[in-house]
Amino acid sequence: MPRNRVKVTVQKCVDPAIIFDGKVPNMPGKDEPYKKCSFEEGRTWIVEKNMQMPEGFCGWAWRDLYKDLSVMVMGGDFDPWVEKGVMYTSCSDGIRPVSFKLERLED
Repeated sequence: MPRNRVKVTVQKCVDPAIIFDGKVPNMPGKDEPYKKCSFEEGRTWIVEKNMQMPEGFCGWAWRDLYKDLSVMVMGGDFDPWVEKGVMYTSCSDGIRPVSFKLERLED
């Protein structure tokens, strides 16, 4: 079965102020509140056919996206969805979630 590369794009990083209605708690053991995830919206990575986590990618987000990436690398789709070869998914960090767009690259 042929494998495909997948382009991963950061769609949106949610501000914790939205999750906590403006009253963001401090991080454990620190005197500062949680901040948005450090991913930049619009940042992209290419996941190669060998499914290695790209350099600079967050391990927590990688674990969450891996199941969807696996389907797309192997040529599968999530039907019905936005369009063939495209999937929107997210990191499960409940304090500062991030949404991602996955696009299968046909090459």
